[in-house]
Amino acid sequence: MFFGFSSFSALRACIAHDWTPTIGDPEITGWLTVLSYLICLLLALRVLFRRPAGAARGLWLTIAVLMAFLAVNKQLDLQTALTATGRCMARAQGWYDNRRLVQLAFIAGLVLGVVITLVWATKILRGHMRRNGLALLGLAVLCGFVLVRAVGFHHVDMLISADFANVGYNFWFENAGLLLIAINAVVLLRRGR
Repeated sequence: MFFGFSSFSALRACIAHDWTPTIGDPEITGWLTVLSYLICLLLALRVLFRRPAGAARGLWLTIAVLMAFLAVNKQLDLQTALTATGRCMARAQGWYDNRRLVQLAFIAGLVLGVVITLVWATKILRGHMRRNGLALLGLAVLCGFVLVRAVGFHHVDMLISADFANVGYNFWFENAGLLLIAINAVVLLRRGR
């Protein structure tokens, strides 16, 4: 038995019913956001390799890894695959009717994990906050965006699905965090010369 399925192939077939790896956000704003993630990834890697004074290596390594993952996730929609996996397992294991409790526990764990990580990062960066604080703030904004999307409360989804200047708040919210990270990286790289 594999998570309630007779084989991994059976689980994969169940997931494939709800999710296939296709371009998740083919709009220009989706591609611009992917480009923003890739720019932040490259900037984070430059900070890591150049080692400017005051740059917190652990933070910039985390940013680089996260930017790479989120760039791929933006178009492959991996959270939908995760949701499909959970749905398949819930049906196969017989707890689908009680899934709300599991969803709530998952979201609570996600929120708690993000809060603990950000508090821990703030303590670790205490001596380097002036030079890395903008990037940490950008990460907090991105984590907030991810949490809002993960929670998916109807009223919140309606709010961030609205638009400003014909561009969705989703785009502005997500890219605000990326802009903060990019600015911090550029400032560090310029000071490091």
